[in-house]
This record gives sequence, structure tokens and C-alpha cells, in this order.
Amino acid sequence: MLEQEIIGKGTWIDKLASELLEREKSLGRNLDNIRVESGLGASGVPHIGSLGDAVRAYGVKLALENFGYKSDLIAYSDDLDGLRKIPEGFPDSLEEHLAKPVSSIPDPYGCHDSYGMHMSSILLDGLDKVGIKYEFRRAADTYKKGLLQEQIHTILQNSAKIGAKISELVGQEKYQKYLPYFPVCANCDRLYTAEATEYIADEKKVKYLCHDAEIGSKMIKGCGHKGEADITKDLGKLAWKVEFAARWAAFDIRFEAYGKDIMDSVKVNDWVADEILGFPHPHHVKYEMFLDKGGKKISKSLGNVITAQKWLEFGSPKSVLLLLYKRITGARELGFEDIPSLMNEYNELEDIYFGRIKVDNQAKLTKSKGLYEYVNLLNPPKQSSTHVNYRLLVELAKTFKENRVERVMKKLLDYGVIKNPEPEIEKLIEIAGNYSNKFDEQEKTHVDLDESAKKALKILVDALGADEEPEDIQNTIYQIAKSNDVQPKDFFKILYQIILGTSRGPKIGPLISDIGRKQVAKTLSEYT
Repeated sequence: MLEQEIIGKGTWIDKLASELLEREKSLGRNLDNIRVESGLGASGVPHIGSLGDAVRAYGVKLALENFGYKSDLIAYSDDLDGLRKIPEGFPDSLEEHLAKPVSSIPDPYGCHDSYGMHMSSILLDGLDKVGIKYEFRRAADTYKKGLLQEQIHTILQNSAKIGAKISELVGQEKYQKYLPYFPVCANCDRLYTAEATEYIADEKKVKYLCHDAEIGSKMIKGCGHKGEADITKDLGKLAWKVEFAARWAAFDIRFEAYGKDIMDSVKVNDWVADEILGFPHPHHVKYEMFLDKGGKKISKSLGNVITAQKWLEFGSPKSVLLLLYKRITGARELGFEDIPSLMNEYNELEDIYFGRIKVDNQAKLTKSKGLYEYVNLLNPPKQSSTHVNYRLLVELAKTFKENRVERVMKKLLDYGVIKNPEPEIEKLIEIAGNYSNKFDEQEKTHVDLDESAKKALKILVDALGADEEPEDIQNTIYQIAKSNDVQPKDFFKILYQIILGTSRGPKIGPLISDIGRKQVAKTLSEYT
């Protein structure tokens, strides 16, 4: 059987970068700098999915550099977008600013120059915290500096052709009536109410009327102003159906991923780039949305947002990068309860990378090592960190609430889990402590049990739950296993899986005493 060729580090990121390179070569384009882009929404609270777009684009940049090419990531904030609705938890005072560009709305919290920059900064801070390097660009600056002027002019000259194509491709007929450009009304400062009807090409001006418009299922009143806007100096922006194409051509973008929710816009923009602007559209990959545990799309307006900042209260930056680099296809339900398994999975990857866990399948070994390198942004450490099972830390943190760091550290030393206290372990105890404070229940681990194991487990639950404490918990467990035809080592493994979500751990008897035998009895009873 032929061995499958391994590309780069053996991950989907390398495969994607390789496909991008092949396409660029077939187009005969200059390969001096293969720019990748990520669009940042600036109208709502950025969630882990928004972060994922930029993190994955950065992965492609790293893969291109690993192949020997120069690459930059442009993080582009669409802060000329109009505010369509007030995000959950934000003040009602924003109501008066609906339909205005988010870069011209005051920051309700007073810490940034605009509402739009407040939102962008949350995402940029998340990127900084997980180690992503990027070149930040803002729509407000891009338009003010006239960087898209040439593309706007060409698009507006071809607006009839574009309107017909939008109708054909996605069934939207709006742009057969209006130009795909929104000036900001000179009278009321609103964006989507001012709809442009005519382009005077030799003067580079659009004529518009500001009238009532439905924005985000709400009717926004137009002010009735009739005006002209100069595309070279007045504030306005292209419609999404054509704006990506203008940006790609102006910034020479060769790769951009997109979520399935904007698939129609990408389809139109690809055509506009290719046919109207004469710029081959970037290589794409489509990713699915993150869903919450109820199966709903994680969105700013629903208020079920998981931000990078919130995640990092409970998990490490590496757990975020592992979540985003594991795969790109398929919708995924996501919740904070995924953090313990991701934290432990990172440790397992590190053990594979440093040869402490043997993997016989060469393709799986290469892929696991490659994933570990990408999670470390292709700059892996020279030696492994000290590993402590995250679920163990959470259980101990529940038990020791006072002087938590010192007491949990002492237990880890007593168990022989660590040899010396380390600042990294302190940090782990802190975030596991945050997790135990916030979430009482661990997600139930699936464990396969036969009838003998179930029977032994039931007897152990009764022994641990009894008023009188067993004399020696370790020996009690051993005897219960033996007398019920269960191999003691298999029974210990079952207990570790249920309590810690792993197949090994510190000595089980003292661990149960520390967590609290009645608490452990309650956890085990769910499996009997």
C-alpha cells in the first residue's frame, strides 16, 4: 500500500496552505508576500468564533512561512458598519445611534474613541493574549485615506451589471434599484437610510435620498434629505456584497476564510473581484459556526457569547489555540465545560511530541506533533512543562477554598504529582479554582462498565457513603474489586475515569479522602 504523502507538519493547515500556493502558482502571481486576511466585526461583542477566524488565518500564514514564503495577516475591522441592534447588556442610550457607523458612535464606557473601537479592542486583546501577530486596519481609516477609491469608482460604473448578477446569484433584487454603496447622510449621520440611486462618474459623486429603512427587523426613520456624496472625500461605504472584493484587490489579499452565514456575500464578491475588478479572488475555506450547548448559534445578539477573555479566566491560551487548530470543518457545540478536556488533551499532545506517549501510526504521530507545533505557533518549547490533570485541580480547588493555592500545591507534592512548586502550577491552580467557583458540576464522562464493575461500584458507593469512615479506603476498594471478579487495576482505572476523566492519577484512597468520600460517593452513584 502506498504511503500517504505528508504535507508540511501533516495538519489541515498545511494542506490548505499548500492548495493556496498551488493556486497562486497556476495564476502566475507574484509570491513575494502572500497576504492573508481576517475580517473583524465591530458592531457586537466579539466571541470565540470571531477570534477563530483570525487565529486560523494566522495558522495559514505560519504554514506559508514554514514553506519558505513571506506572509502577513491583515486584521481588518469593519468599523464603518452601521449599528443594526443593541447587543445584550449594552445601554439603551445606543438606540439613538442605530444605523450610524459604529466608528462615529461614542463609546458608552468612555474608554475608546468610539463604540466600534471598543468592540475591536476586545478582539485584538484576545488575539494578543493568545500570541497572534497581525497588522490592524480599520475601515474608517481605509475609506478616509481613499484606499478603495479606484475600486469604488469601477464598481459604481458597473452597478447595473452587478445588480443583475446579484439577483441571478442570490435572488436579491435591491441592487437593481439602488447602488451597492451607502453614503452617510450629511443631515442625520445615518448610513443605511441614505440609499444611493445614481452615480455621476466624471464627478465621482452619488446622488442619494435618506428615507425609512428596515434595519435588523426594526424600522429606522430617514430624515428625507436629498444629497450628493463625493466618494473621494465624503464618508460612505460599499455594501457587503461588493466590499470584500474591493478590499481584496486594494490590499492584494490571497486567502480569507469565511463562515457559512456569509456564503452568499462571498459568492458575489468572488464574481465582482474576478469579472469587474480583474483581481483573481482569494483562496477560501468555509468553516461552520460554533453553537452553544443548546445547539443555538453563538451570537452577539443572543447574549450567549463566549469571549476569549472569559475563556482565559478558566483555561490557558494553549487550550484556545487547540480548540481552534484541531479542525476547521463541521459545526461544533461549545461551552466552558469543554475546557478540562482541552487542557488535558494539550498535555497528551505534549507527551506525544516529547516521546513520552508512543504512537505507532506514523500519520497520526506526524499530525499530533504538527498540531502541537501550531498550538505553540510553530515555536514549540525545548522541554515539556510539568503536567497536572486539570480535573484533579478542579476537584482539589472545590475542597480547599481557603488559602487555595498553597493547600492544593501541598497536596500535589504529597501525592507525588509534582516534585517542586512552580509559578506555572500556581497559575493552573488559580484558573482551575476559578472554574470550580463558577461551575459546580463537571460534564459527565462516558465510561464503559460491565455488570461486575457496576455491582462493585454500587458496593463502593455504599461503603463511602456510610456514616462510619472505612479504615483504609485504598484497601477497601481493592477488596471490593477482588470479591466481585473485577481486576483491581481495572477498577482503579474506572474510578480515575469517573473522578478525573483520565485513566491514571495520584493514589486513589488519599485522593477520595481529600475530595470527600461522600462527595465521591455521590459522583460514583450516577454510574451505578
